[in-house]
Amino acid sequence: MTALRVLVADDSVLLREGLARVLTEAGHDVVAQVGSADELFATLAEADPQLVVLDVRMPPDFRDEGVRAALRLRSERPEIGILLLSQYVEVAYAQELLGSGAGGVGYLLKDRVASLDELVDAVDRIADGGAVLDPEVIAQLIGRRRDPLASLTPREREVLQYMAEGRSNTAIARAMFIGVGAVEKNVTAIFGKLGLEETGADHRRVLAVLAWLQR
Repeated sequence: MTALRVLVADDSVLLREGLARVLTEAGHDVVAQVGSADELFATLAEADPQLVVLDVRMPPDFRDEGVRAALRLRSERPEIGILLLSQYVEVAYAQELLGSGAGGVGYLLKDRVASLDELVDAVDRIADGGAVLDPEVIAQLIGRRRDPLASLTPREREVLQYMAEGRSNTAIARAMFIGVGAVEKNVTAIFGKLGLEETGADHRRVLAVLAWLQR
């Protein structure tokens, strides 16, 4: 694991300190802790983080300041990984953050902070260019829509759900008790059925998940 420079943005001092401690113990360098989106951008140039962990709702209005900050970061500093934390499942925010199809992003519920290993794993996967969605977010997104991918087999749908959680092919193989080659075959089939050709520019795993969630 490569140590990352991480900036933590949350109005709760206790949560900030807790996140900083977990990340530091995992070998990362917490370069700044701030309590608002304004402080985040005021500190950004000096701190120069590789990944930002931020709350969805922050001062002054406690509505969508974190999401707007994340979208601004995506636009101005696309190389910075982003992990949004939320108290509740807020579907529109997850869709907005993932809408570009780019990797290096995540959306977790704050309860996930209690599972330290999963939190650290999410940070590492985002740093590697993956997209990480909390399973509860996925479940609610799916529940609000009719099945958009009728052409996928049950196994392909299962593989796609694990992809939506940000798991690698090796991790999916372990979870499904099948070989990595079988996972790769299913992933290739999913891309083919969704018309996602290799362009060298788009993150096809993220685009596949978006196709599943947004149709």
